[in-house]
Amino acid sequence: MKKLRIGIVGLGYIGTAKHLAGLSAHRDRAEVVAFCDLELDKAEAAKEKYGNADAYVSTDYHQLLADDSIDVIHVCTWNVTHREITVAALEAGKHVMCEKPMAVTGEDARAMRDAAVKAGKKLSVGFQYRFRDDAEFMRKCADEGRFGEIYAARAHAVRRRGVPTWGVFTDKEKQGGGPLIDLGGHSIDLALWLMGNYDVESVTGVVNYKLGDKPEGNMVAPWDPETYDVEDSAFGFVRFKNGASLFVEAAWALNIRESREGAVTLFGTEGGCDSTQDGDRYLVTLNNVQGGELTTTTPGMPASYYGPGKKATSVVEYMAAKEANVWLDAILNDGDPMVTADQACVVTEILDAIYTSATTGKPVYFD
Repeated sequence: MKKLRIGIVGLGYIGTAKHLAGLSAHRDRAEVVAFCDLELDKAEAAKEKYGNADAYVSTDYHQLLADDSIDVIHVCTWNVTHREITVAALEAGKHVMCEKPMAVTGEDARAMRDAAVKAGKKLSVGFQYRFRDDAEFMRKCADEGRFGEIYAARAHAVRRRGVPTWGVFTDKEKQGGGPLIDLGGHSIDLALWLMGNYDVESVTGVVNYKLGDKPEGNMVAPWDPETYDVEDSAFGFVRFKNGASLFVEAAWALNIRESREGAVTLFGTEGGCDSTQDGDRYLVTLNNVQGGELTTTTPGMPASYYGPGKKATSVVEYMAAKEANVWLDAILNDGDPMVTADQACVVTEILDAIYTSATTGKPVYFD
């Protein structure tokens, strides 16, 4: 079997703890041979831990694109650079796994998708929450018709006080936004995937800048209000062409009782379900009618990141290994990625539309 040669661009937390850790579980099919970051010491450290004998480091991603021996590029850089690097990599004949969000605007996302089609290469986006056991269980229930027609849903991505104080998360110029583009994309992706619906008619949004100067009580450490220029919360309403709807809530700081992120609630004609966070676990509840009575059921499966008999050094690594497995299979066996470019593009278009609607005060209508 051919062993894919991979180059990775961007070696912050996600690039190392997720992408490299996930790929390392599949050394029989892939080897990371090039490590690129603007900070050379990060590239050197990653190469030392994950590189093979002929691996090299660089501070210029163009060096990796010019390397004809590299088959795949993983893009784990600032959000605003995703389009530039991804399109260039595709044009250089590489398959690309881009970390979420796909891009900061719908226009950028569509350009990336179109570049992949033109190049005849595969493009996927890192929405690893699809690989949680609870999400897979909910999808199986939907596929079996247990919910009937799913006509409404909620995408939950809220923290009571959970502003990330590392990296460039609070820098709008580099990230394009705050909790909506960071956390919200994951939950929107889950909701669309579980609903099986990507035909958006319109989006209305509200974005709030209310708590950026109140850093007390943050779960990591107080953030610096002087460098905080993104929203603290955002809300959106998505209407689909078939009449279905999706409510989106995303926040790093919100005066609520409990945080709830990476979670989805589904409402169907035959039943509904929701996922709730309990530490590293996500518990599923099924709601329907049986024998003429309302019933609420919590399945007897773990509904967690891990599942029975599964172990990983971190929840991120567990999902990353599953994500990498499906991604490598898609390339080696010429199949579709789990997260297609078309699907990820719609997620970015919704994110962009919520921001745009909040600015204009008007709904954004899709073609």
